[in-house]
Amino acid sequence: MTPMTPMTTDSSLKRGLAVLRLFAQHPPQDPRGHTAAEVAALLGRERSQVSRILRSLDTARFLRRDPASLRYSVAWELYARAQQITEARLRRDGRTALEGVAADTGECAYLGVLRGASSVTILESMPPALSSFVSWVGRAYPAYCSDAGQALLFDADDTEVAAVLARTAFVRHGPNTPTDLDDFLARLAAARRRGYSVVDQEAEPGLYSLAAPVRDFRGEIVAAVQVVGPRRRLEPTTEACADSVVRWSDWLTAALRSTDQETRRD
Repeated sequence: MTPMTPMTTDSSLKRGLAVLRLFAQHPPQDPRGHTAAEVAALLGRERSQVSRILRSLDTARFLRRDPASLRYSVAWELYARAQQITEARLRRDGRTALEGVAADTGECAYLGVLRGASSVTILESMPPALSSFVSWVGRAYPAYCSDAGQALLFDADDTEVAAVLARTAFVRHGPNTPTDLDDFLARLAAARRRGYSVVDQEAEPGLYSLAAPVRDFRGEIVAAVQVVGPRRRLEPTTEACADSVVRWSDWLTAALRSTDQETRRD
């Protein structure tokens, strides 16, 4: 057998990655997975070539082939590994994004994730002048009155949002706290149209914050980049703060989707 040349190996790897990327970007309608014909049609390639790639990925345990339907799906081992990589990169590259927001705005920047009906801070960056502030890492805020909560629910429809907040009591935390589910949904709709959320004294009196969603390799929202501070400072600079959180959330999204070992700022 003729050994594979580096060029052949590289081409095979790229074709295999293209197939795996397709499974992430085009989830199969059939729960058993995609057929070879479906994958070939989506990629615009010959079925015989795609069939060989699928068999190789099955052998390598990246995909699993259902023996009855002959459909392929992503192996759970690969999915779990991808999740681990995403979480590691979220923390590594997330810190770079927060440092960028803090440098742009001169305010505290945070990275939040959704845990049940609350947003929880997992990373933070504070400018030197504000380094004496108490850490928010590990701190949870009700999603209905936080900027991160809105950003993290950008892609959820009204039914899904209602399910997340099903057991939530809309307690008043600030002068502008949403009063009920319909009030929150109206604010969420406005945030989606805007492209980022603005929370003006909803979580605490005098507190002002903005957030934008971060998506992973599947296109799903996994975190929110936030800038938080006193209303008297942030409200007059809303446009500049929004530009920063959107730009850095986009940067972090690109970092999570990148296949490079190292992600550099554009």
